[in-house]
Amino acid sequence: MTSVVRHPPELPCPATWLALDILWQGGSSVVKRGLPHDQLSPAWQILLLGDGSPTRHLQLLTRERTDVDVIDMSAIGQAPDQAPEIIQAVPGPRLRRQVWLRTASGQRLAYATSWWEASHVDDYLQNKSLPIWASLSRIRAELYRDIRGIYYGHSQPLEDAFGERGPFWGRHYLFWHNGKPLTLIYEVFSPYLTRYLGPTRAEVSLEE
Repeated sequence: MTSVVRHPPELPCPATWLALDILWQGGSSVVKRGLPHDQLSPAWQILLLGDGSPTRHLQLLTRERTDVDVIDMSAIGQAPDQAPEIIQAVPGPRLRRQVWLRTASGQRLAYATSWWEASHVDDYLQNKSLPIWASLSRIRAELYRDIRGIYYGHSQPLEDAFGERGPFWGRHYLFWHNGKPLTLIYEVFSPYLTRYLGPTRAEVSLEE
């Protein structure tokens, strides 16, 4: 598949992380049973609710290497940081990391924020320009992706960054390692991915 790659303008480092203004959200029970297909298509559910690596999925979809642009590495101490409540499972003091996931040719595909125990982040992200999946694969870390929530909502900064109109689909999950929470991750995916996954079919059931 050949798609025209758009290069959205460079954006300043956000003062805080880019949470969606939520129109709808679901918790662990929704994640477990899945959504009706007229709310979210099967292909998009595999991306959002499956426990596989999004970086790997994006590479398979686009047939390009997935690169990371790190836009923020901030020490936040013990602050809840307006993150999902499950952030309390990640020991503090914490470090917040924000990135764009993009193709090697420059197309932004996703936005991600992650929260780490500051004293251990260097053990797992030895090369901070790599996707988390690639970094953890290099050290052969055994992980469990525990998806806790799914979101549908607006974000003007993400519209500007993706060059795509919202609303957007996102999720948050914990990575577990050796029986302990390693990091909390919040991800939002660009509607650009409809070129590969087809329409989300979300608007019909959520905005009536």
